[in-house]
Amino acid sequence: MELSTAKDAFDHVAKKQKLSFSKSHEVINQVSHEIEQALVKIQSDEDPMFPPDQKSILTELKHKLIAIAPLKQLEGSQKELNLNLSKLPKLLEKSFPDISMSYRNVDFDFHIVNQIIASHFYRQGLFDLGDCLINEAGEPEATALRSHLLELHQILEAMRIKNIEPALKWASTNREKLMQNGSNLELKLHQQQFVEILKRGSRADALNYAKTHLASFASSHMKEFQKLTVCIMWIGRLEKCPHSELFAPICWEKLTEELNRDFCSFIGQSLQSPLSVAIAAGIEGLPTLLKLVNVMAAKKQEWQALKQLPVPVELGKEFQFHSIFVCPVSRDQGSEENPPMLLPCFHVLCKQSIMKLSKGSSRSFKCPYCPTEASAVVCRQLYI
Repeated sequence: MELSTAKDAFDHVAKKQKLSFSKSHEVINQVSHEIEQALVKIQSDEDPMFPPDQKSILTELKHKLIAIAPLKQLEGSQKELNLNLSKLPKLLEKSFPDISMSYRNVDFDFHIVNQIIASHFYRQGLFDLGDCLINEAGEPEATALRSHLLELHQILEAMRIKNIEPALKWASTNREKLMQNGSNLELKLHQQQFVEILKRGSRADALNYAKTHLASFASSHMKEFQKLTVCIMWIGRLEKCPHSELFAPICWEKLTEELNRDFCSFIGQSLQSPLSVAIAAGIEGLPTLLKLVNVMAAKKQEWQALKQLPVPVELGKEFQFHSIFVCPVSRDQGSEENPPMLLPCFHVLCKQSIMKLSKGSSRSFKCPYCPTEASAVVCRQLYI
């Protein structure tokens, strides 16, 4: 589904509509002008002895209107517009097919779905909307997550106006756990605060801040500490500083992104909203599913009866959160009950496929991909 194609078609129709309107306006103005001129001549009383010949005036008007041919002009522009309008519905239908055809009845845990939707509202800062959903759906479990996301929202809003204090307070309070997670967020927040002091041009304030807040990081982050202290010597000409990248406007944006990521990791949540990820993945996989539905409908096969898709649905790397294995023999996805097994020849099959090939591990079998013989006993389970 190419949205750009639909947009181009819509823009083309809109352009034709404007041209048609402009042409219609022009024709109407021409007709109106000729009629007004004829009325002026008819109402003229320059010589009472010789009143205007109304018949000749109207005959002249008739000839002029025939020459203008308003109906022909209007029909031409309208016909071209109608032709483009008639093509638009078909193109929109092609670009936006009936996605309900690819829907399958799935048993949802509506409590989880409600919590995911409410969480999405909270992540967007729509707390009133999220609260309304939680109250009407009766999902009190989501209130704990709400408090965390409200705190995150307030911190990020402060960061957008370059107020780093709320973020520093949170990072300082949760210093130990952040360090356990391998995060040096607190140092980066102090670094950005230090940079803002340098931009204000106060060497005394910069030295005082370095002693108070940065000195404790010197032993573990000596390189970063040295960069910052060197910058003090360049106050007043920071654009020539050898570490001028520290003063780039994008640093605030990067720091905000890292804060968001570390905060979400701290509270055990993904960086992206699960609802956003699910919808984005669905949109990417939808064309393949719709094509499959149409092919099956042509073959008079029932889409709902499928236990497994006959074709893979390719998604981008951003939607791949863990490794998976699909057995090349059975086409089944590996699981705890049916794990991938490594053969002596280093080919991999699912356990159930190996059991079938070895007749329940009672005899040896040949690898489906090479002439090497193996037995179920020598196959080793792989953990992914």
